[in-house]
Amino acid sequence: MKGKDLISIHDLSADEIEEIFDLARKMKETPADFSESLTGKTLGMIFQKPSTRTRVSFEVGIYQLGGIGLYLSSNDLQLGRGETIADTARVLSRFVDAVMARVFAHQDIIDLARYGDIPVINGLTDLLHPCQALADFLTIREHKGELRGLKLAYIGDGNNVAHSLLYAGAKLGTDVSIICPPGYEPDENVVKQAKEDATASGAKLEVTNDIVAVEGVDAVYTDVWTSMGQEAEAEERKRILQPYQVNSALMERAGSGAIFLHCLPAHRGEEVTDEVADSPASVIFDEAENRLHAQKAVMYLLMRDR
Repeated sequence: MKGKDLISIHDLSADEIEEIFDLARKMKETPADFSESLTGKTLGMIFQKPSTRTRVSFEVGIYQLGGIGLYLSSNDLQLGRGETIADTARVLSRFVDAVMARVFAHQDIIDLARYGDIPVINGLTDLLHPCQALADFLTIREHKGELRGLKLAYIGDGNNVAHSLLYAGAKLGTDVSIICPPGYEPDENVVKQAKEDATASGAKLEVTNDIVAVEGVDAVYTDVWTSMGQEAEAEERKRILQPYQVNSALMERAGSGAIFLHCLPAHRGEEVTDEVADSPASVIFDEAENRLHAQKAVMYLLMRDR
């Protein structure tokens, strides 16, 4: 994977994803073994959207690997004053060894990768959140021991997180059900591509409006009902998505062995209740920690020996 980009899970092979997971596990168990693996390397971190987990995990991660992270907010760059993404990519390629970007438009990530000649990592776009999905499936593997043949139910808005979960499940042989209200389904092209990917792994993917699809799954996942940029729709979204809240009754339908995941931050009392978020079934803080380990593995694999 050296020198490649991480734009989408769809672009990775199952073997590459497993390589990330295996390396992340080693880094989690023996971090000192990798403390100088990216010495002298610099990661430029572009943030059009604010973040807790993404910024801290990447900045701490590159530091723990011996490198330096450079935080670049929208106010720090010339993008807001008319400089093109293409020119920004070319300039940053002369200064840093890789770029991680958390942006609104997915096309911005594509253009950064197209016009730059350094690895580009998608820290989040409105379409995809691949780093989150890597941490999610790493967490499921830790708690369940395997991924192939497991069943994951994502409940709520069919957003960027749902898209990346579909891609990851398709590659890794995990059945994924996206359960959402009518009108909140995931992007049709993403679903089509994921189903094509799933032909190799045997994963079963579905999009449904029926909560019954949660029955008998191994993992239940949800996300906030209102993402950044959708604040004007917040009240309508709460009304429509309320029947899809993850609460104790829903977890009982999933089964006693189901774990609960959430990419965080959680709007407790909306998409999930405290009773579920703080229950023994909840692995949300293991999941948050695994953002660090999965991303360290990604940075190592993309940035080493450039």
